[in-house]
Amino acid sequence: MSWSTVRVPASSANLGPGFDALGMALGLHLECRFRKSDQLSIEVSGRDRELIPSGPDNLIWQTALAVAEKVRLPMPAIELRIENQIPLGKGLGSSAAALTAGVVIADVMLGLSWKALRILDEAARLEGHPDNVAACILGSIVASAIDSGGVARAVRLELPARFGVGIVVPDFLLPTSKAREVLPHCYGKEDVVFNVQRAALLIAALATGSTTAFPAALEDRLHQPYRLPLVPGLEDILKLRAPGLLGCALSGAGPSIVVFYERGYDQVCDLVRQVFGLHGHAAEVLLTDIAAAGFALHTESGI
Repeated sequence: MSWSTVRVPASSANLGPGFDALGMALGLHLECRFRKSDQLSIEVSGRDRELIPSGPDNLIWQTALAVAEKVRLPMPAIELRIENQIPLGKGLGSSAAALTAGVVIADVMLGLSWKALRILDEAARLEGHPDNVAACILGSIVASAIDSGGVARAVRLELPARFGVGIVVPDFLLPTSKAREVLPHCYGKEDVVFNVQRAALLIAALATGSTTAFPAALEDRLHQPYRLPLVPGLEDILKLRAPGLLGCALSGAGPSIVVFYERGYDQVCDLVRQVFGLHGHAAEVLLTDIAAAGFALHTESGI
């Protein structure tokens, strides 16, 4: 049977005030080459390959099985070759990329012929929130929500040409479950209004290319203040100010940091790396920029 390949970008969610609502696709990818086989076979290569299961418990395979169960079709065994560029456990949407890949693989193997928005809806249902998977599927920057009927809705916008984005990845893991545990069960009206204002400001700034809204547009009271003890140096990083630096935010649940800057000032990302260093942690600067496209599917012919 012919090989098919699905390529899914990494993502950064929240972007400061847009908790569980905003996401951004990044120029790092998960690539899965697959075809029907007599028995399940999974090979893993690339970044953090030792953390990715190569057996039936692999998240990509488990996602494909979950889709098959939902549509009540038998999922055939596959040969799956995974090439990963996305750091795991660092707040860069590795699980969302795996879920998206799993849904696409099920779509292909089961002949479902789902459109992108149907894939988004299924991936968001499995993930529990749409921000990362919406970026995985649509690319660029995406605002998303689950409507009152349980359907995922998403709108894409482009990063202004004058803006650049970098990611600073520290040398420690922060499980999303642990980062979620520290959040309160309810919030005060003042904090909610604070975030609504800044999320609106951020969307307007990203839509128009205005720099005057920063760094206020990246301020947050819903998740970052509660995660400060989990990410050494985060409090100092959020306070960083420098020429060309628009602002910093925790990437997803962390511990990675997304840095917005004006083009030509990518060196400001090193300031974040230095802060991590002062708090006893090495860090890697990734000038990934935005992934303009979401997932891509290619099927080889003549094999």
